[in-house]
Amino acid sequence: MLNQVSLFTENTQGGLLKITSILKKADINIYTMLANDSAEYGIVRLIVDKGDVAIEALRAAGLQCRQDKVIAVEMNDTPGYLDGILAALDNANIDISYLYISFNRENVKPVVVFKTTEPETATFLIGRGYKLVEKF
Repeated sequence: MLNQVSLFTENTQGGLLKITSILKKADINIYTMLANDSAEYGIVRLIVDKGDVAIEALRAAGLQCRQDKVIAVEMNDTPGYLDGILAALDNANIDISYLYISFNRENVKPVVVFKTTEPETATFLIGRGYKLVEKF
């Protein structure tokens, strides 16, 4: 499983720039990033090279953030591969809180990153032959 930094931020012009500037100053490399918005606030999810340092820098700048465990599964770049993963999870009654797609920088394969509350999801997926990504 991977550590993901999640932060709650105002949905204002320059909000994402503030986050990336903080991380740049702390010499943090962003591997993947997802920004969701609502009318006034948004949730930004990042996988970075130094999660603990990122959390410290973001909190020092007054941002609310935390680290979460997420699962990243490498995919074949073919139609229906993600559907197969989701069907396996659904058949096992595993609920997904959210997901997003990224890519593995080592081999340029797509990667699905997702959060679930089921503690055995990673073991389940490995048992089904899926390859989990432990770093980007």
